[in-house]
Amino acid sequence: MFQKLALFYKQQQFYVNPISVFINPNYFSRKGLFKCIQKEAPFLKGRLLDFGCGRKPWRRLFNVDEYIGVDIEKSGHDHQDSIIDIFYDGHTLPFEKYSFDSIFSSEVFEHLFNGDEILSEFNRVLKQGGQLLLTIPFTWNEHEEPYDFARYTSFGITDLLRKHGFEIIRLHKTTTYFETICQLFNSFWIESVFPKNKLIRTILEVVFLGPLNVLFILLNYIMPNNKALYLNLVLLAKKI
Repeated sequence: MFQKLALFYKQQQFYVNPISVFINPNYFSRKGLFKCIQKEAPFLKGRLLDFGCGRKPWRRLFNVDEYIGVDIEKSGHDHQDSIIDIFYDGHTLPFEKYSFDSIFSSEVFEHLFNGDEILSEFNRVLKQGGQLLLTIPFTWNEHEEPYDFARYTSFGITDLLRKHGFEIIRLHKTTTYFETICQLFNSFWIESVFPKNKLIRTILEVVFLGPLNVLFILLNYIMPNNKALYLNLVLLAKKI
C-alpha cells in the first residue's frame, strides 16, 4: 500500500492533474512543462534520443519506434533511480552521424558549460529535418550544486540553436508572470521554512500549499496574461 502511494505521489510531480494542486509543491512549474511537452511530443518520431534522461519521467508522452536515454555519470544527483541506456563523456555522443530522427532534452542545458559543443553533437547525430524538443529553466533557484551553470533567455537560446543549424518551429513560455511569482512563493516556503523531514513536509504541502495553489489558480484568471517573467521555456526546433 505504501509503495503504491509513493508511486502515485511521484507521478503527480510530473503528470499533473487536479489532485496535483494539493500534493505537488512545484505545481505551476510542472503544469506548464507537462502541457507544453504533451503538446509537442507527437511531432517527435522514429528513433528518439533522450539527452540527460535521468529517470525518463516524460517517457510515456512519446510514441516512437525506439527510445534511447543517455546521461553523464558524474552529475549533481545520484543515479539510483535513473533509467540510463548509455553514459557519455560530457563531450561526444557515442553514436554515428544521422543516428536519430528526434532528440528530446528536458531541464538539462542549465547544467552544461559546453552548450555549443553539445548542440553541434545534436546536429551531427540527428537526421536532416529531424526534430529537437528542448526545455530549459529561466526563473529557478540554483540546484544540483555545483553543476548549475547557466540560464538562457528566449533570445539567447534561439540564437544558439540557429547558430548550430536549427530552425525554431515553436517557442512556449510555460507560465505567466503571476504564476511565476506564485511558484517562487511556494518554493521559498519549501526551501527555507518547511522542515527537512519528508513526512512533515508532505503534510505541510497538502495543508498549507494546497489551498494556496487553489487561490493562486483562481486569481490567475483575472490577472494580466503577462509572460515577461516565466519559469521555463519549451522549444520545438528542426535541423535544417
